[in-house]
Amino acid sequence: MDAIVLLKEDHKTVESLFKAFEKAGDRAFAEKRRIADQVVEELTVHAVIEEEVFYPAAREAAPDTKDHVLESVEEHHVVVWMLSELAGMDPEDERFDAKMTVLMENVRHHVEEEEKEWFPEVRKAMGRNRLAELGEQLEEAKKSATRDPLKVPSATA
Repeated sequence: MDAIVLLKEDHKTVESLFKAFEKAGDRAFAEKRRIADQVVEELTVHAVIEEEVFYPAAREAAPDTKDHVLESVEEHHVVVWMLSELAGMDPEDERFDAKMTVLMENVRHHVEEEEKEWFPEVRKAMGRNRLAELGEQLEEAKKSATRDPLKVPSATA
């Protein structure tokens, strides 16, 4: 699978989890906890494969996108810390929904920038064969990626 297609599929998966969270009732604490746990895992793995595989390859292929890569790593830094807080938070905590809302806003902003501004440049610079090869590397990296948000490279950057 093409690397950009794979990353966009991840984005869609997370967006569907966000929508499920938003539809859950105010007192659906167990459901919100289950969804939040899935979000933590999906976004943690996604951040790892982007930072360790995709960003370095994209930066090499499209050096003009360096600033975008650096901004993305900083956005990941904020997101993974929020994920680590959500992971241990009681869904009945009055701040749980608010923290999830801020997380969703941050991730949606990040996804929009990647998909509309950056991915087209990377696609043009890399070409079909390189993106297919990179997609295989991303799929393989997912298997061993940490599920601990604080072990994502940007967590300590």
